Amino acid sequence: MGRILVIGDIHGGLRALHQIMERANVTVRDTLIFLGDYVDGWSESPQVIDYLMGLSQRQNCIFIKGNHDELLLDWLEGNTQNFDEKMWFKHGGEATIKAYEKVNDATKRQHIYFLKSLQNYYHDDQNRLFIHAGFTNMNGIDYEYFPKLFYWDRTLWETALSLDETMAKDSWLYPRRLTLYEEVYIGHTPVTRIGATTPVQKACVWNVDTGAAFKGPLTVMDVNTKEFWQSEPLNELYFNEKGRN
Repeated sequence: MGRILVIGDIHGGLRALHQIMERANVTVRDTLIFLGDYVDGWSESPQVIDYLMGLSQRQNCIFIKGNHDELLLDWLEGNTQNFDEKMWFKHGGEATIKAYEKVNDATKRQHIYFLKSLQNYYHDDQNRLFIHAGFTNMNGIDYEYFPKLFYWDRTLWETALSLDETMAKDSWLYPRRLTLYEEVYIGHTPVTRIGATTPVQKACVWNVDTGAAFKGPLTVMDVNTKEFWQSEPLNELYFNEKGRN
């Protein structure tokens, strides 16, 4: 049996993705769960999607939708009325737009198909939840009124971060959302915001976004053993680019 590996936000950093695949010695027996945000930041967003599509032909891959992936899909389909294009441009979209100037229409159609196939979350048979950002309904993912929150929410992570670690789990004050799943794996909010560059666990939540969009590394973690492997900091791999810095 292979491992179950979870991968944080890539943000166009193909070089880092190659590094972690090699450093973790990933084989075709491993199941790979990608937490979303494959694009926006570094210059190789189209190449990242090409790589992921190819990877899924060789082994079991689960691709979760990130907010930046939906922004790219809207842009590729011309639905720019759905979001603030200037804001996207400043938060990684600029590099993506420039990269897609060299991509032909046939490849763009394949990327649209890939982006439309992304899952809002993955809930496994051990009651572990893999999701890009979080959820807001206190009864869990099946009761979420606004699916966009699966890839935009930050309140789940903020709640886990601010939780009194001495509070008993059966206390009526304990946040119900943090009792529903055995573990929750997220990206979306870089742990570099709290001064970390390795995966951080708070309550049942594991945050695997180690800041690859900025000056942190990309991370892959073994879900069962919690062993992890990282790339070099992305600003060193793409030393002549700004990323989202």
